[in-house]
Amino acid sequence: MASISQSPRSFVSGRHRAASRPSLPVVYASSLGGQLHCLRLGPRGSSRIGLPLRRVVVYATTTDVHKKRQAPVARDRGFVDEMRAVAMRLHTRDQAKEGEKEADAPPVAKWEPSVERYLRFLVDSKLVYDTLETIVQEAAYPCYAELRNTGLERSEKLAKDLEWFRDQGHTIPEPSSPGVSYASYLEGLAKKDPQAFICHFFNIYFGHAAGGRRIGSKVAEKILDNKELEFYKWDGDLSQVLQNVQDKLNRVTCSWSREEKDHCLEETRKSFQYSGDILSLILSS
Repeated sequence: MASISQSPRSFVSGRHRAASRPSLPVVYASSLGGQLHCLRLGPRGSSRIGLPLRRVVVYATTTDVHKKRQAPVARDRGFVDEMRAVAMRLHTRDQAKEGEKEADAPPVAKWEPSVERYLRFLVDSKLVYDTLETIVQEAAYPCYAELRNTGLERSEKLAKDLEWFRDQGHTIPEPSSPGVSYASYLEGLAKKDPQAFICHFFNIYFGHAAGGRRIGSKVAEKILDNKELEFYKWDGDLSQVLQNVQDKLNRVTCSWSREEKDHCLEETRKSFQYSGDILSLILSS
């Protein structure tokens, strides 16, 4: 309710200067149903509601009747939103409402993983993350240096998980073809094609923070007694970490030409193919 009262200079009280001007009531108003309704206090404290007011100067503090609304300022969302939109279309409909891809594997809820197959996935994933972190540390292009120490790094987390499996008596396998192929591809790409590399960087890290967590949760439920691996933990607020990295990526790509941006987007399908090959290790026999 917005309070509307007499101004000391606009209204004259009943006791002060009463002979020169009649007293005016104290008024309170509220906006109900889009109309201004008033409560007028009479001479003896009686009240009347909804009566129109005349010859009264009113001052509104915060009423939507008088306050002009301002249109929200649109935020420049940057190139990351374009990368995200292309990536979402490459999901299946059960993975994302924007998905356009036909499902070629059962949904995660119907997976029947084993510890051995899951370990192959984790080992190959670690090789890819090791490669990504090495690339940005060596920084063949200056823009890669912007992507160091983002908080999304996974190599150290995966090393802890593999050590835990080893302590449980499991044998840790060597990296297999899907992981080796992807790591080799990223190494070559990073030296000659920064736009394409940035596409893979975005899809690997952001994809794991979204769909990867759901997969990890389902697998843990079926074979790890709901143990949450370090691979699926981040230090601090993940949403803020992702926002910070998104801002960095937008800065890195803001000077790209339209042709360079389109070239980056065209690499999305290939990033999904390589990541999909590694993910399929959980399902393969």
